[in-house]
Amino acid sequence: MIRSRWAGALSHRLLLVAAIALIPAVAGCEAGNNAPTLDFHYPTDAAGTVVGNLSIRNVFILGAPLGSSLSTGQSASLFLALVTNGASDKLISISAPGTASSVVLPAGGIPVVYGHPVFYAGPTPQIVLRGLTRTVTSGSNVTLVLNFQKAGPVRLMVPVMPRAAQYATLKPPLPAATTAKAASRAQTPTPSAAATAAAKPTPTASS
Repeated sequence: MIRSRWAGALSHRLLLVAAIALIPAVAGCEAGNNAPTLDFHYPTDAAGTVVGNLSIRNVFILGAPLGSSLSTGQSASLFLALVTNGASDKLISISAPGTASSVVLPAGGIPVVYGHPVFYAGPTPQIVLRGLTRTVTSGSNVTLVLNFQKAGPVRLMVPVMPRAAQYATLKPPLPAATTAKAASRAQTPTPSAAATAAAKPTPTASS
């Protein structure tokens, strides 16, 4: 009789342990592939804001490697993402008051069209702060003013990320002189074969 009760109690405990062990598995199945434990995202302190239908996301400046800073006169890479869920707009200029002499954008500005998010996420920078007017250290913040054709000026405090860890693959900007030479070569027309042939003197028959 006692043995029977002990066996029954043991069986009940084993069933209880098995049920508890199944709870995480069942929860995982109910959560599906989008369970929070299955998703991994790099932590980011990048700046962002929403102005009307326009979203400005993941804005940060690439700083120097750990243990060093960007010095006065140097340049810095700027990365960002732009999305609109309404009317189209265009980023026409950026300024960095108190930090850089100028900010260079792709020629013609950056259009932001519905259904076509803009991701300037590297590794090669398309937006560059030129002529830093002060030392820029990683972990600090830089004030930027993004000027849009329709949304107008948008002021942001943008973090400076060290060129390390997940940011190590991003590239610093090329020197201004190198960029100017590349642009000059791209704008210089290459003479066609026909034009070259026409420019050559035609030999005449001697008498």
